[in-house]
Amino acid sequence: MKLLDILTPECIRAPLNAKDKKGVIDEMVELLADAEKVGDANALKEAVWTREQTRTTGIGHGLAIPHGKCSSMKSLAMAIGKPAEPMDFEAIDAQPVNLVVLLASPPDRTSDHIQALAKISRLMTNEDFRKRIYSARTPEEIYELFKDQDKND
Repeated sequence: MKLLDILTPECIRAPLNAKDKKGVIDEMVELLADAEKVGDANALKEAVWTREQTRTTGIGHGLAIPHGKCSSMKSLAMAIGKPAEPMDFEAIDAQPVNLVVLLASPPDRTSDHIQALAKISRLMTNEDFRKRIYSARTPEEIYELFKDQDKND
């Protein structure tokens, strides 16, 4: 799986406007809605927020991967947001989050959903990539980093 199959430049925002976890999730779902990747943005917001309240998706090393499944998703999609300042996402390592990757999929795409989560997690364990993406300032820079990574995979 190539991440650029599920990520488009218009689904990246840097910096995010929102300052809290719920606001970030809502803002990122709106990016997917504006790109016409979700039919019912409110249903997706609810699905992702419900999942987030079950257990934090702040997985450590400055990364959060909120995710959810929703029947109004046409296919697997991803949005990326970079907070203006590192923010509290109740991460498991208690460190602030520098990057939020939202993943959304239809309920019947569990395997693809899990593969995408795993690929993002693996990619972010690469310290060099993590440093470069955390220092990226624009959506274009972030997209290019993912594009370069996809070429090398």
